Amino acid sequence: MTDTGFTAIILAADRHRDDPLIRHAGVCTKALVDINNRPMIQHVVDALTNTRQVRDIVLCGPARACLEQSPVLIEMIESGVVRWLEPADSPASSAYQALKQLPEGQPALITTADHPLLRPDILDDFLQRASATGADVAAGVTTIDEIHRKFPGARKTVMRFSDDGYCGCNLFAFLTPRSHRVANAWRSVEKQRKNPLYIIRQLGLGSVLRYSLGMLRMETAARRLSEKLDVDIKPVLLPFPEAAIDVDTVEDQRFVESILGSDK
Repeated sequence: MTDTGFTAIILAADRHRDDPLIRHAGVCTKALVDINNRPMIQHVVDALTNTRQVRDIVLCGPARACLEQSPVLIEMIESGVVRWLEPADSPASSAYQALKQLPEGQPALITTADHPLLRPDILDDFLQRASATGADVAAGVTTIDEIHRKFPGARKTVMRFSDDGYCGCNLFAFLTPRSHRVANAWRSVEKQRKNPLYIIRQLGLGSVLRYSLGMLRMETAARRLSEKLDVDIKPVLLPFPEAAIDVDTVEDQRFVESILGSDK
């Protein structure tokens, strides 16, 4: 980390109280699910700590009751590696709450605790590309073809635009004060985040028709969303298919462990 640069915000609360992955792992939060003998959150924090453009880390979640049961999380907080915030009632609300607590003009990187394949080089590359866009918000994406070339068994939600099929990477750079309104707006649609057509509907009937007919480009969708929110939003295409792999299920856990095992 550095004395200047981005504040990293890790969203670490759980969407569901009765998550099968959490039950299977025997832990109180998904962030503590074991990945190759280390809690998932440790992989994410280690990557951020060794990222040149990150200055500090905010851990938004898990809930206090779970936090107090975890020596790993307590050690992270007491040692000053991360600063903990009580999560709000949804990931988007947690992100908005965390952004509002930053100093005016402080850029932020938002990611999630279920992202154990993150590496410092992925993060530095994304932040460099994001900063170069000149946008208010930059969102990391990669193509489904790139993912399947490297990880044939990967199952992902795909936004199929006319130029390619894209998958999100749970990497978001909030570069200006205006960017905060995107986190606020996301609260109204996040429950449908895995339904691409629902997201496109927010852009109007014309965009829905073009998307359904395979005629809508990703950059066009980003421009229309920017116009709708009066914020400049740019996608950032990353050359790292592993950036799109997260852990939502027991199958995902095993898949990611196999990837990390093969990289040793």
